[in-house]
Amino acid sequence: MTIGLIPGSFDPFHNGHLEVVERAALIFDEVVVAAIRNPQKSEPLFALEERREMIAESCAHIASVRIVSISTLLVNVARDVEATAIVKGLRAVSDFENELQMAQMNRSLAGVETLFIPSSSKHSFIASRLLREVARFGGDVTPFVPAPVARRLVALYPGGGS
Repeated sequence: MTIGLIPGSFDPFHNGHLEVVERAALIFDEVVVAAIRNPQKSEPLFALEERREMIAESCAHIASVRIVSISTLLVNVARDVEATAIVKGLRAVSDFENELQMAQMNRSLAGVETLFIPSSSKHSFIASRLLREVARFGGDVTPFVPAPVARRLVALYPGGGS
């Protein structure tokens, strides 16, 4: 059985993330989406459990998806879920340099390979950081996020997010 592990902070989970999950589900028998508490990023908008719930609701139509949350080294999670490969989405060339370094480190640490899936141009500009800012200032982010995420953003920012 092949297992793809898709890690990310997913704060919030958006349509670009969903595209990567759906495409990975065509390649792997099972896809494990791992919501991560990233200490290198600012204070999260949504708690880890909220992000996990949003991802689960957004991916409910994909039978082969399992959601986990983690706060340890990614290679430990890859080993624990018996991942065949780590899957990373790429929006632009600028994403590649950082992702390549992480892929090389993960391979050196644990022998796990990384598969890069480029996003479609339809989603290549979407970033969680931008969505947080747009929603915070009352902009409509609903075209860029799954419905379960849009509902939570609207609840968090009444008058914004939709």
